Amino acid sequence: MHIQVWQGDITSLEVDVIVNAANESLLGGGGVDGAIHRAAGPELLEYCRRLGGCPTGEARLTPGFNLLARFIVHTVGPVWQGGQHDEARLLAKCYRNALALAESVDAHSIAFPAISCGVYGYPAEHAAALAVKVLSEPRPTGSAVQSVLLVAYSEAMHQILEQAIATGG
Repeated sequence: MHIQVWQGDITSLEVDVIVNAANESLLGGGGVDGAIHRAAGPELLEYCRRLGGCPTGEARLTPGFNLLARFIVHTVGPVWQGGQHDEARLLAKCYRNALALAESVDAHSIAFPAISCGVYGYPAEHAAALAVKVLSEPRPTGSAVQSVLLVAYSEAMHQILEQAIATGG
C-alpha cells in the first residue's frame, strides 16, 4: 500500500473513499466534518440520521452523494485528555476500522484527514506517527486498498505528516 501526503480540500479528491473526522452524532459539525457535509449535500445528513450515531473509535459507511468519492467513512476520533485515557488505542482503532470499511467496498484509494488533530486537540506529531504506523501494518490477503492519501489542512500539518512517513511513524 502506497502512503503519501496531499495538502488541500479533502472534499475535492477523486478517490474511492474519503474519511470524515466526525462527531458521535454524525450530523455534521465544524472543520472537516462540516466541509464534507456541505459538499456531499443534504442527502448525507438524512442518511446519517438513520445510522444512530457512532461511538469513538468506530466507523460508519455512507455513499459519497455529491462528492467525487464513491463513499464516505465517518469515524469518531478521541478527544485528547493528556494521553492517559486510551486516546492512542482509540485513534488507532479509527484508522483500522476505516480501512476495514474501505476494504468491504473494494476501494482502491482512500483519503484520511488528520483525525482528532483539530478541535479534539490530539498532538499532531503523535497522531501523525500513529496514523503512519497503523496504515503501514500488513493488510489482509486480497485487500483492494492500494493508495492512501493523508490530507493536510495546512503547510505545518503537511510537514508533520511527511516527517511521520519519512521516519515510518
